[in-house]
Amino acid sequence: METQTLSRGRLLDHLQLVVRDLVASKRFYRAILDVLGVPLGGEGPGFFWADELVISDAASPAAEGVTTGRTHFAFQASDRETVARAHAAAIAAGGKDNGPPGVRPYHPSYYAAFVLDPDGNNVEIVFHGEAKRSADAVTITF
Repeated sequence: METQTLSRGRLLDHLQLVVRDLVASKRFYRAILDVLGVPLGGEGPGFFWADELVISDAASPAAEGVTTGRTHFAFQASDRETVARAHAAAIAAGGKDNGPPGVRPYHPSYYAAFVLDPDGNNVEIVFHGEAKRSADAVTITF
């Protein structure tokens, strides 16, 4: 598989989670990604990826046979409704509620929901409120 164009966000180049059950994780993350409008970038033996997120099983060469520990990370949503829809989709796809959609005390417009994935990672979906971005993402073309 040859990638000709990548989109990258603000800080992370990529995040890899090494999971016990790749099928369950793919179902969980596809549910969230579908709501967020982020397509699956690709997949291969023992892994799949979307944008900056790579999910693999312990048998993949990059994992060296070890699953990752509990991790917390957040997906950005475009509005409060998307936070709620992604939270519901994640639960329907096997996630466990870890904090329903609502305003959080981090800053006045911080609206988020939390779901534990099949491996216990704390996945957040967040909307920071109305704001103007200089760009949606950085586009890299090869």
